[in-house]
Amino acid sequence: MQEPWSLTASEAASLIKTGGLTVEAYARSLLTRIKDRDASVKAWAYLDPELVLCRARELDLTPVEQRGPLHGVAIGVKDIMLTKDMPTQHNSPIYASDTAGTVDAAPIIALRAAGALIFGKTTTTEFAASTQGGYHQNHTSNAHDFKRTPGGSSSGSAAAVGAFQVPIALGTQTAGSIIRPGSFNGIYAFKPTWGAISREGLAQCSITCDTVGFFARSVADFELMASVFRIVDDESRPAEQSFSLQGAKIGFCKTPTWPHAGPGTVAAWEKAQLLLRSNGAVVEDVQLPKDFDRVADWHEKVLASEGRSSFFGNYLLGKDMMHETMTGYVENEKGFSRKQYLEAYDGCARLRPVLDDIIGRYDAVITPSVIDEAPIGLESTGSAALCLMWTIMHVPCVNLPGFAGENSMPIGLTLVKPRYHDISALHISKAIGRVFDAEGGWRTQQIRS
Repeated sequence: MQEPWSLTASEAASLIKTGGLTVEAYARSLLTRIKDRDASVKAWAYLDPELVLCRARELDLTPVEQRGPLHGVAIGVKDIMLTKDMPTQHNSPIYASDTAGTVDAAPIIALRAAGALIFGKTTTTEFAASTQGGYHQNHTSNAHDFKRTPGGSSSGSAAAVGAFQVPIALGTQTAGSIIRPGSFNGIYAFKPTWGAISREGLAQCSITCDTVGFFARSVADFELMASVFRIVDDESRPAEQSFSLQGAKIGFCKTPTWPHAGPGTVAAWEKAQLLLRSNGAVVEDVQLPKDFDRVADWHEKVLASEGRSSFFGNYLLGKDMMHETMTGYVENEKGFSRKQYLEAYDGCARLRPVLDDIIGRYDAVITPSVIDEAPIGLESTGSAALCLMWTIMHVPCVNLPGFAGENSMPIGLTLVKPRYHDISALHISKAIGRVFDAEGGWRTQQIRS
């Protein structure tokens, strides 16, 4: 039998449901994997093995008729989400002594109701708002090269899934904090349409951009999570098996920030087009109107506007203990005017339906996930330049792994669809993901010691 720690969430759920695996045995296997692996990866901000095993035994005693679709599935939670039985510290010295809370954030309530085993809290950058590793001396490492960053701010969630420590984990994205870590760690990453999942009980930087999403090693796991969170499309979608790459119209959009792309992303881009064409797809370049050149600048101003209010309370609690990113927002160090804020908000709102229309002309659009492979070093989590536009445009995004860079590290590409076409995005990601995974040069399921 396959080692339980190597199972995807869907595989684990199926085995537990049929009695082929107990939740406790599954949890013990994952804890062993973490013990063997996490001294190098350092993916966890909080993990209590005894609490995990206690919860696992409780789940094993749950009557079959009361079990939910995620019964026993181990899930990592980014440490900006409130958990009633674990501390929430935000990787901030202000909350370093925080103990277990009294309430769960809304996404955690939904997961527990579905029977999930909340495994622990995964590391993040400070308040999930900085590109720096954080105040801890021992920063989280990439799952496949401990000298390289796992990306941020959802660093621990992506590294834990990439290192086979849990099959699925929650992250959040304000610029590129789901897509970038997914690419860097060679796994699938799904940022749903903005607002599809409640953010109640989460530390927030930007109400306009912050979006809850997931990391996994299969698209089927995202479909499972979408059903739990009742994410649906308005349109009735045909069965997944009816989608074929033969004749599918796939757009490739470089975006205005393409000049930042490194050789690994350029090579992945070219190979992806060849692979899709060889599987019968019609591939076209997508050109965005000139107005989209301003989106990155508008994104910066929206974050500055909303970060100013989001971090004001913690600024008063402990300004000297906060990273300069957050204090800079509160103090408006860049001197942005209210007029500039309004221009950014209105410009983005105007372009969202324009983008929906452009993407909607294709079965899917492929765009870059990252500049290149995960860079060496753990102080910085890398740049979100190539993926932040899709966040503030509120469209669903799926990082599709499958490609390798010059140093044999993973590189992904992002599939996007119009807003509220999440399920369609997942169905098409399954088909394209299989091609990239089989022929791109990086295997999603590969395990490195």
